[in-house]
Amino acid sequence: MQRDCIERIAKWNKSRKRKPLVLMGARQVGKTWLMEEFAKQNYPGKYVVVNFMRQRLLSDNIQESGIDPQRLIRLIQTATGQRVIPGETLLILDELQECPSALTSLKFFNEDMPELAVMAAGSLLGLAWGKGKDGKSQAGDSNDVCSFPVGKVNRLNVYPMTFAEFLKANGKSSLVDAISEGDWETVRILRGEYESLLKSYFTVGGMPAAVAEWVESGVLDEARKIQREILADYDDDFKKHAPKELLPKIRLLWDNIPSQLAKENNKFVYNALRPGARAREYEVALEWLKDAGMIHIQHRVCPPNLPLAHYIDLGAFKLFAHDVGLLGAMSNLDPKVVLNGNKVFTNFKGALTEQFVLQELCAIGVVNGYWTPDAGEAELDFVVQAANGVYPLEVKSATNTKAKSMGVYMREYKPAKAFKSSLKNYSESRDVKSIPLYALGIALPSMLS
Repeated sequence: MQRDCIERIAKWNKSRKRKPLVLMGARQVGKTWLMEEFAKQNYPGKYVVVNFMRQRLLSDNIQESGIDPQRLIRLIQTATGQRVIPGETLLILDELQECPSALTSLKFFNEDMPELAVMAAGSLLGLAWGKGKDGKSQAGDSNDVCSFPVGKVNRLNVYPMTFAEFLKANGKSSLVDAISEGDWETVRILRGEYESLLKSYFTVGGMPAAVAEWVESGVLDEARKIQREILADYDDDFKKHAPKELLPKIRLLWDNIPSQLAKENNKFVYNALRPGARAREYEVALEWLKDAGMIHIQHRVCPPNLPLAHYIDLGAFKLFAHDVGLLGAMSNLDPKVVLNGNKVFTNFKGALTEQFVLQELCAIGVVNGYWTPDAGEAELDFVVQAANGVYPLEVKSATNTKAKSMGVYMREYKPAKAFKSSLKNYSESRDVKSIPLYALGIALPSMLS
């Protein structure tokens, strides 16, 4: 496995203003592997791993003893038999949700022991970020002894593996290099191989366990079994961590994602959950899923100005899962559909294609939304934010690139750049660049700069 996050962790490690690093993300996106792989590469023989789920006694002792870093280190050294030396050791705190005091201690590691490199992760840590047990925001509540150490840690969002990482895992780094270097003639020649691998990715997705199974066995059904196990684990998380009064609503929202995305207009509609459903009934459950890292909420923006966050329509949004492979599993999509031409790209009215693009954009850090004018006569699936502007991105399944909405947008806002993405080869026409779907996540960042 090769994960691009390793490079970002390396930058954190070298920073003069380094704080404890907290890896945020849904369960099983690879947070533990990232921490331990970085430790093996950069702190060989000098890292200490504490897993609070496995070391329950240590967790209980820490809860009783308080959150003083020196005391915590003594307890860790006693439990692990390893020395923790500031300036030399990397301390990894995993499954942090099982020990709230250790979570809060990160603040004091930052203030009292900044020379010690500390990395931490845990399932559903986003829920601890200023949230109370009822799932509502508790930001600024200084009386909460186990509150998240806001401002005292660095954060790194970890997502499922991108298509580029999937290619590397399959031993196809040269395919990534061709796109990165802008060698579009080579990309054109190898189009069939890119498309074949993209079809597989639409089914396997980016959850590391599913990717590892696919790389090892080459059997899509085996990867699908892994995905179903992950979905079962998520359901267990719902039961274990969600407030009881929210549990039915969380499940209803989660289970409804495939059908919402399959609608002709895939804007999220509460009434589709059940007749008479209203936003205020589900907003806390929606926030719970978002904080757990399990969904992406893409808002309508109008007008599409900088910064996009100032122009979002809070009442209009699309709801996506965090992984295209899991979305296929939730939809009971037969893995063998990848063998049937380009059907996988057009299934559910292109919902898998939109899901793929959305998660690629999120993973590479591109802020985005979708656009419709107030009159509603057009819709662009994506508008993307760059340092110097907001640009349209029209996404089409397969090779269908007719883009009426793009024309409406171009006439209205006259952007300096515009992008299309489909299975067509790379091309440029005036200010519009057409990027193959399989190249989008690799090529787009440099084109936005």
